[in-house]
Amino acid sequence: MNMPSLDTLLLLAGLGHLGVILAASLVPFSLDWKTELKDIPKLHRQMYITYGGYIVLSMVFFLVLNLGFRQHLITGSVLARVMLGFMAVFWGIRLCLQPVFDVSRHLDRPWKRAGYHALTVLFLYFTLAFGAGALGLIS
Repeated sequence: MNMPSLDTLLLLAGLGHLGVILAASLVPFSLDWKTELKDIPKLHRQMYITYGGYIVLSMVFFLVLNLGFRQHLITGSVLARVMLGFMAVFWGIRLCLQPVFDVSRHLDRPWKRAGYHALTVLFLYFTLAFGAGALGLIS
């Protein structure tokens, strides 16, 4: 069986990032941040929202890299491998956190459970695809 090229894996990762960004855009509404965060100190609320913004901005950057600059990421250059390694670590950490988060009360609909599991698969895919590229296991 032929392995897909790194270019193909990155194209699929870019499309996957689009899905994750769309899902992330629903989080404030799905978790009712307006109500849930109102009782914490204002500074904590502001920091929470700011950190969320940085995470979304990082995912948008990954999307742009994977869809718009794949040709630079597949070169095998040191910078390309470092960037792929960073994305692998970013998503690997997120994958490790997946079973730690207490999401059970929020997965109250079949589509939410399916989405949660789809995200887990995407996090695993990102970790493996970017890791393989960073280590030069696939070109």
